[in-house]
Amino acid sequence: MSKEQNLLQSFNLKGLALKNRVIMAPMTRSRADNEAKKPMDMHATYYRQRASAGLIIAEGSQVSPRGVGYVNTPGIHSNEQVEAWKKVTKAVHEEGGKIFLQLWHVGRMSHPDFHNGEKPLAPSAINPNAQSYTPDGFKDTVTPKEMTREEIKLTIQEFKTAAKNAMDAGFDGVEIHSSNGYLIHQFFNNSSNQRTDDYGGSMENKAKFFFQIIDAVKVFVPENRIGVRLNPSLHGIFGMQADEETIPTFEYIVNRLNDYNLAYLHLSEPFNEVNEYDFLVTNIAQHFRPIYKGILMINAGFSQESGNRVIEEGHADLVAFGKLFISNPDLPIRFEKNAPLADWDEDTFYVPGEKGYIDYPTLEEETV
Repeated sequence: MSKEQNLLQSFNLKGLALKNRVIMAPMTRSRADNEAKKPMDMHATYYRQRASAGLIIAEGSQVSPRGVGYVNTPGIHSNEQVEAWKKVTKAVHEEGGKIFLQLWHVGRMSHPDFHNGEKPLAPSAINPNAQSYTPDGFKDTVTPKEMTREEIKLTIQEFKTAAKNAMDAGFDGVEIHSSNGYLIHQFFNNSSNQRTDDYGGSMENKAKFFFQIIDAVKVFVPENRIGVRLNPSLHGIFGMQADEETIPTFEYIVNRLNDYNLAYLHLSEPFNEVNEYDFLVTNIAQHFRPIYKGILMINAGFSQESGNRVIEEGHADLVAFGKLFISNPDLPIRFEKNAPLADWDEDTFYVPGEKGYIDYPTLEEETV
């Protein structure tokens, strides 16, 4: 079983030729251990090692200093960061790979420790009652500052500038991180957005910030090089609480995305057990596939077998793998050979240094 596998078929991503449908999901690894919050040489090595992916979506990178919420995460808002990312894109392209950058703003999931004591920004002043990974370890989140209209405008501009920076750094495109309880997602849900102006209340209003960001980003990035990520059934994690309006809101958003010629829509299956909530969807790809007319990428907990199956059944075009790519830098090659997969070490997911980052061997190195 090699090219017969759906995952190993080449794919035309709106004119971008992908050698397979095995996508490397964006993963925070907290390796930008420097004052400039720029990627380091080992970032270039890490992504080069994984360039056999059809597409790499590089880790979430904050669009501004206000967007940071986790220790040692890279940004895409300074010239120094852009220059450092150029080494990463060059390394991936030298191996024949393709790479997008995920644009990130965590909103209320941050902590005053990152902002000289100032409160993080959010749609409404509602504490997510979660934890932020600060330089002094995990700390409880605080009640954030409700964004003014000026701050909303400024943040949209920050996404726009970050998108330009990403293209200047040599990325093949960008993914807008509108998922996992971070800032854009916070506008979608009633548990985090209780605004009474035109950014709250109706589905249209709650989605307004998101679509304004897409419209700003596409000034510098062609629509067919913009991906967006959504997590419709997120509930009880990352400070998010869903309700009866949540799925209809996402159905509205996904349907409206058909008006754009996006690279892809990246959806996550539920991160936890949500079967007991009749207002949530348990099979995300299957539910949203009939609504979205474009290219659909699915993520969360897929194996080689289930990844091939979801494409075979027509519920998705591309499958994003996370942890498997951490410990198997040559994941598509292992799939092709039906080789054993290496286990990952969770203790090294978010720590500085090369251990657990660039020292996982390829299949070829294992067999030497």
